Amino acid sequence: MHESEFQPIIHHFPRVKVLVVGDYFLDNYLILDAALSETSLETGLEAYQVVEVRRYPGAAGTVAANLVALDPGEVHALGVIGNDGEGYELLAGLHARGILTESLLQVPGRFTPTYTKPMLRDGGQERELNRLDYKNRHPCLPAIDAQIIARLREMTPRVDAVVVADQVPERNCGVITDAVREELATLAVAYPHIFFLADSRVQISEYRNVVLKPNREEAYRAWHQVAGHPASLAESAALGNALARRNARPVFLTMSEDGILVADGATATHVPAYRQTGPIDICGAGDSTMAGITLALCSGANPVQAAVIGNLVASHTVQQIGVTGTTTRGALLERFHAAGDELQPVAVALPTG
Repeated sequence: MHESEFQPIIHHFPRVKVLVVGDYFLDNYLILDAALSETSLETGLEAYQVVEVRRYPGAAGTVAANLVALDPGEVHALGVIGNDGEGYELLAGLHARGILTESLLQVPGRFTPTYTKPMLRDGGQERELNRLDYKNRHPCLPAIDAQIIARLREMTPRVDAVVVADQVPERNCGVITDAVREELATLAVAYPHIFFLADSRVQISEYRNVVLKPNREEAYRAWHQVAGHPASLAESAALGNALARRNARPVFLTMSEDGILVADGATATHVPAYRQTGPIDICGAGDSTMAGITLALCSGANPVQAAVIGNLVASHTVQQIGVTGTTTRGALLERFHAAGDELQPVAVALPTG
């Protein structure tokens, strides 16, 4: 990918409008100072002392935050949160980043999904302790489904892309229920000029008519219906192509430090990752990749070019430790210059027989 191709793509980002529908979480980092720990008089257990709190929009919020950082025209949030303190903090984080929340539902009696992450600071380093999760364990009511679907129908014609962030593994307990997923498939056919992209921890095999972005394990489970891992790049390519043929849309199969495999149903191309040195934090890497791919596709990139940009975005965000990382168009251009030929795409030989 030459700079003469790269520059027009990223310069088009400010014209792009995106709707991010899915599970909006609050990432709640509690920084604990090991030197200040006390012993509880009541229990005799160690009482950690919180000295700093960092809060970020998580899950769908991470996708939205990464999109906004890359300077698009508009980013709209569509999801369900609770009428609680976590919801207050999440809304504040979304507003601070310029994410539009007029389509975000606040529902009394529902949790605002939250990942609370205690980080023990010791000797200038931070390490994560056991996480505390708030999730809704009961299915969304049909009335909530109906509101989400109505807002999807209203918002879709107003944007260039609809990004689906399906984070909750328990069926129908998150925003992307069976009914909402079916509506997305219908809308994708009704609006062929709008990009629909989906990322799902568990249900990626159930999406139709949309671009898919599974990782290797998700793709394996989607096709084989059991947990597992592709044994080789060729097997990953075969899986990606099988999903692309079934879904009639390209597949971006992410492979962590091995980059992205782009499959169109007949061919597969490996786009290597940009290699970094030093510590990394992979939390949110897939979400940042999705943001780069989405804006690139909406800006005239072909799927392989979009994968290059997705890799570059993730290569920068994973270097941001203990935060939900983002990057900018300026940083993206610097990383592109630094990468040189390192991200050169390579066609993958498919298995025979």
